[in-house]
Amino acid sequence: MSFDEMDVDTIWMNGEFVDWDDAKIHVLSHGLHYGTGVFEGVRCYDTENGPAIFRWEEHLERFYDSTKPYEMEIPYEPSELTEATLELIRRQDLQSCYIRPIAYYGYDSLGVSPGDCPTDVTIAAWPWGAYLGEEALENGIEVMVSSWRKHASSQIPTNAKTTGLYVNSLLAGEEARRNGYAEAIVLNKEGNVAEGPGENIFLVRDETIYTPGLSQSILDGITRDTVIKLARERGYEVDDTATISRGELHTADELFFTGSAAEVTPIRQVDNVEIGDGSRGPVTEELQSAFFDLVERRTDDHDEWFDYV
Repeated sequence: MSFDEMDVDTIWMNGEFVDWDDAKIHVLSHGLHYGTGVFEGVRCYDTENGPAIFRWEEHLERFYDSTKPYEMEIPYEPSELTEATLELIRRQDLQSCYIRPIAYYGYDSLGVSPGDCPTDVTIAAWPWGAYLGEEALENGIEVMVSSWRKHASSQIPTNAKTTGLYVNSLLAGEEARRNGYAEAIVLNKEGNVAEGPGENIFLVRDETIYTPGLSQSILDGITRDTVIKLARERGYEVDDTATISRGELHTADELFFTGSAAEVTPIRQVDNVEIGDGSRGPVTEELQSAFFDLVERRTDDHDEWFDYV
């Protein structure tokens, strides 16, 4: 669904609520030319207790942390961004939505150094269903290992959610879709499994759960952390510092992606090799159910993870 088809009309931009169509930047903004921006993707769920943003505090902390390698100063306190986001959701009467805060170097000069370019901050929110499709949540998706490699943290900081870095994700994802797959898996420079273009990845073998560690050039995903905690609470052994080879993907019992957009999405096939029995596995299904029970507040677990609108 395009934005024109959605019932949204307001964006918060540099301290003001503006009409959706008026939220514009100058074509010579530094962030447009050099990818010097940081962002977050957060979900607000329509829970049994009303709309609630899931793990907003953790997303906001990562948002501010992502600015540090670029010496970017966000000119607003976290509490100001929180209230702006809650009010944005209220003004548009959104029950569930995807939230996109972004900070970027704006318009002043156009050298590679940002110089005196201001840090502009924008927050948008809109309805967005399952990122890889509703059917994918139940039946899983087919993916391919991309020919594009994930950049190393010695080249560009992988623990910062930086706008320009997602060119790497675009290349990998579009390569997969051109070849008839729903999504890609990206290897790091050593040839081990890193993550998806916008997702972390988990592997299940003999009911033990493995996910690449932070040293594997991955983003420290918040949904990743959520699933690790849910799995351990249910008695599963989880290795969250794993090194996973490409070949291990094909012999896994189960594979699944996690992410704020992708939520918990099973992977049924990699490079035309069927994973397990080619459907959502039992461990994936249990963790997926636990996740949706949690975010839709059908349980009282982890109430500290929710900010109610």
